[in-house]
Amino acid sequence: MAICSLKQVLTISTVFALIVAVSNGRSVKPSFKIKAVSLGGWLVTEGWIKPSLFDGIPNKEFLDGTVLQFKSVTVGKYLGAKSGGGTIMVADQASASDRETFKLWRINATNFNLRVFNKQFMGLDKNGNGTNVVAVSNKPGRLETFKIVRYHKDATRVRIKASSGFFLQVKTEKLVTADYGCESTWRDDDPSVFIMTVVGSMHGEFQVTNGYGPELAPKVMREHWNTFITEDDFKFIYQNGLNAVRVPVGWWIASDLTPPKPYVGGSLQALDNAFSWAAKYGLKVILDLHAAPGSQNGWEHSSSRDGSQEWGLTEENIQQTVGVIDFLASRYSKSPSLYAIELMNEPLAPRATLDSVTKYYMAGYNAVRKHSSATYVIISSRLKLGESDQPRELFPLANGLTRIVIDVHYYSRFPNMTVQQNIDFIKTNRSAELNHATTSDGPLTFVGEWVGEWGISNATKEDYQRFCKAQLKVYGRASFGWAYWTLKNVNNHWSLEWMINNGYIKL
Repeated sequence: MAICSLKQVLTISTVFALIVAVSNGRSVKPSFKIKAVSLGGWLVTEGWIKPSLFDGIPNKEFLDGTVLQFKSVTVGKYLGAKSGGGTIMVADQASASDRETFKLWRINATNFNLRVFNKQFMGLDKNGNGTNVVAVSNKPGRLETFKIVRYHKDATRVRIKASSGFFLQVKTEKLVTADYGCESTWRDDDPSVFIMTVVGSMHGEFQVTNGYGPELAPKVMREHWNTFITEDDFKFIYQNGLNAVRVPVGWWIASDLTPPKPYVGGSLQALDNAFSWAAKYGLKVILDLHAAPGSQNGWEHSSSRDGSQEWGLTEENIQQTVGVIDFLASRYSKSPSLYAIELMNEPLAPRATLDSVTKYYMAGYNAVRKHSSATYVIISSRLKLGESDQPRELFPLANGLTRIVIDVHYYSRFPNMTVQQNIDFIKTNRSAELNHATTSDGPLTFVGEWVGEWGISNATKEDYQRFCKAQLKVYGRASFGWAYWTLKNVNNHWSLEWMINNGYIKL
């Protein structure tokens, strides 16, 4: 796909967008409110929604982004990159912090790269005798390739084999080499043995496609796309009082025939099917760019490879993202089912800066307007860890734009509160937050994600019913509408399908 430049988007379409804004005015309101459900876990993988999707991956414990720590059994301290990277590897800390933590990049089922805190990769020193272990390369190659060999009697005991064929060994706290060629006893006197701790893992689109590899991934993913969401689901949605679907997509869908590795083609056909089914049952479609190139938040649902958040750091990256929106708007703007395009889901502050987000949102808005004056454009407020969404920081951007919507996400998981306290929190706190975001002369508001789960142990069915009823009443005041997360999920209360079928929620 040819990616249009940011300059082109701004110069070609700004005038048109301004004409639309003047002619339609910011007073354009929807003729009805959206009552939608998100089709999460379908075209953008989230392993917690459907864990079985990962079952067939060989050596599935070692997927991209798996966070590992290695403690030497001989010195009793953790392997780490001195200064976080850029120099030698050591084993001199009794407790593990960031510099003693590695993020795994998977090459195949048996070969891996290990990324250190400063984003270099552990490898062999090419300037020395090939035995000293360092972390200096920003791009992994053969010298940065390792195997992790596990003890068959105790999977926490491992040895790390370098591309030279030798194993890493800790000679002293300050000297880690790759020159151990002996068989292992796996006892505590073997300097090549480490106790491995898995600190975290990721199960997103990158992990599932790279995990299965180029031969298996196309078959697995197409089977998933064809079966997880079908026409019957759209019929169910229509029959149960909803009027729209929110469809999360990934940036690679714009180059679907030949997507960059490890992604595989086929999701675009599934999206085409969604539009056909929506038209058949009179449903509206909200397209949601859930995974932006480089990852806008570092989480698995934005298809981050290893938890890194790289979106918006370069002009090229922003231009590429605008190109994705331009592609989607061009392809679907003639469909009567297209109702809105959400430019990006959950950018995480502060790395996704207000400047980069604002620049992108303006260009993305203009890209949509180049193809449609009627499509609503949704902008997602930045998430700040430990804080609620901050929708008002986007008000200056939204001022003067037409058919513009701000998305806020309201998850309420307070297991230490009582049932009634949780319900009261919705009626008071969430109500106040939504009122603060909704102004008579400002952008429309959209509660783009909420759920009936709250983490309360031993809550009764009646408790869930009251909790969901309170949310429906409050979020129903959003001027654009709301969307439940999500239609299907192995966790019952996160599945709107299950909640409806079992009488927990009535729309």
